[in-house]
Formats: sequence, structure tokens, C-alpha cells
Amino acid sequence: MRFSRIKGDGLSYYHCLSRVVDRRFIFQEAEKEHFVALMRKLEAFHGMRVVTYCVMSNHFHLLVEEPDREALPPLDRDTLLKRLGFLYDEHTIRTVREELDRAARSDNATWEQEILDRYRRRMGDLSAFMKDLKQRFSQWYNRRNARRGTLWEDRYKSLLVEGDAKALMTVAAYIDLNPIRAGMVDRVESYRWCGYASAVAGSRWAREGLERIWGQSTSISTGEKEMDWETVGAEYRLWLYHEGVEKETAGPGEKIHRRGFSKAEHEAVIESKGRLSIQTVLRSRVRYLTDGAILGSADFVNQVFAKRREQLGLKRSTGARRMRDADWEGLCVLRDLQADRVG
Repeated sequence: MRFSRIKGDGLSYYHCLSRVVDRRFIFQEAEKEHFVALMRKLEAFHGMRVVTYCVMSNHFHLLVEEPDREALPPLDRDTLLKRLGFLYDEHTIRTVREELDRAARSDNATWEQEILDRYRRRMGDLSAFMKDLKQRFSQWYNRRNARRGTLWEDRYKSLLVEGDAKALMTVAAYIDLNPIRAGMVDRVESYRWCGYASAVAGSRWAREGLERIWGQSTSISTGEKEMDWETVGAEYRLWLYHEGVEKETAGPGEKIHRRGFSKAEHEAVIESKGRLSIQTVLRSRVRYLTDGAILGSADFVNQVFAKRREQLGLKRSTGARRMRDADWEGLCVLRDLQADRVG
């Protein structure tokens, strides 16, 4: 069953995933660099916050914070022109400025507001942000390669994530560990096109993104600690580099596929209905984190479900479903996936 896209109320977090058509490996170094640069420009223009991200060879993951649109201040002339500077060239900005000047000199009291509203509708909206990101990258890639046609496999997937430490850290680590699972690098910070590596390299955007996990959390007790990058970076690194991480064994001359437990070990634990830790299972592909529809505590999932029951068309009385195959420490999802949950 294909679920309608589920939106949160107020400030909300989403894990977004999109794949290239036919799973083609189009993202080389130049493409990854352009994608990340474009993502940052659009993040600033739309007023979003990318908590972390990972650009792989044929798909990308984003953990995005969408602001409470009802709490956003009204868009004024100066703010609009500043936002335009993140994304558009001088000619475009000058054209908009001149249009605003004409509106201010006219007798039409609503003209300036109509111009502002044209852009305001795109601010703080996840769908508008993702549409711009995919569309603008497609246009750049097609021009660069003398190509025509769609670049993306389908609409992007989105998972609504509870804005608290456990859910946010679980999804963030899953995203940053993608190149480890794929066997592309041995250390997360060695893969420059993910949020954690960018933060380690000194990116202010990347560091402030990961700091949102602590800043929005109600379950992390910081005591006397200041939540600066030195503290946040150490805490997040401990989460990523949990003890017991090992490379998969391989014969002489064979490629090591990924870091983590072996396939045989994984199958044995699943077969015995053993309980894996979150840190261990995150080294594998986890469908809950892309297809679960909503992720968080049981209370959070049930609250969203109650508000969206009519939209979802589900007859059941509760929304929260327990996540299986690991010790998820109380996290739940909306969709009770029956197959290929972890692999």
C-alpha cells in the first residue's frame, strides 16, 4: 500500500531519500560537489535546516528540519532580497528589486504584497525545497551531459521523524553510515559528501545541523556541558563508532564489501530472533528508516496517526507499530513492514 506523504505539525523533521532513474551511478566527484553546494544554497533560500546528509553514487539521503511556518515572521522586502542572494544571480535580484520599487511607487496597495507572496509560498516548505533541489540538479546535469528527460526514479520518499534525541540520532547515524555499509571507506570522516565528514572538516553549516539534534531534544541531560561542536562532535562520534565494529572477512584478493557484522552472522541472529543493538543494525540497510512513514516514540506516532487517520484511510485504532529485528529502545513506526526490514 502506498501511503500519502505524512506531514508533521509545527517544527518537524523528515528523512528524505531519492534515487536516480534505473539506479544509474551518475554521482561522481563533480556531481556530488555540485549537489551539496546547491543543497546549501536552497537550504538558505528556503529557510530549511539540513541536519545531516549523504550523497551516494545513485541516490541521496537528507535529514531535514522544516520550520513551524505559522511562527515565521512576515516576509519583507529586505529579507526577500537577502534570500534571493543565496540562490539567484545579480540580474535576477536587480529585476525583483526594480519590480518592488515600481510597486512601492504605484497606487496599487497590494502589488508589493503579491510579489512577496510569490516567494513566501516557497519558504519553509519541505516539498518546495525538495522540488527545487531535484529539478535544479537535473537541469544542471542534463546541460552538462547534453541529456534530456527525467533524472529521478520516482517522487522522493519521506519519513516523519520525532524531534527528539533517540529518533534523530538513529536516523542521522543511518544516513552518515551509508558509505561504510557500501564499503566505500573505512572511516565515516573519510567520505567528504556526508554531514559528519563535512562537520569534522570544519563546515559551519554541517556542525550547526548536527547540533540541532541536541538543541531540539528534551531527553538529553547536558548537565554543565555546553552544547558546542566539541561536545556534540564527541557525543555523535561515540554513537557512530560504537565498539565492536569489524570488517567483513574476505578471501585473498576479494573485495571487502562493508564494515560491520558478516552476512552469515546477521542471518544467524535474525533466524534465532536475537536482539541486535541500534548501533549494530544501522550498519545494514533498514527499510523502517525509509518506508516506515512515521518514526518516533509510540505517543508521537499515535498522535500523528490520530490527526491523519482519515487521510491515511486506515481502520485500525492505533498507529504505532513496534520495530522488529533489533533492540530499538522503544522507537516505533506507522507501517508494520512484513519483509526485507533489515538487509
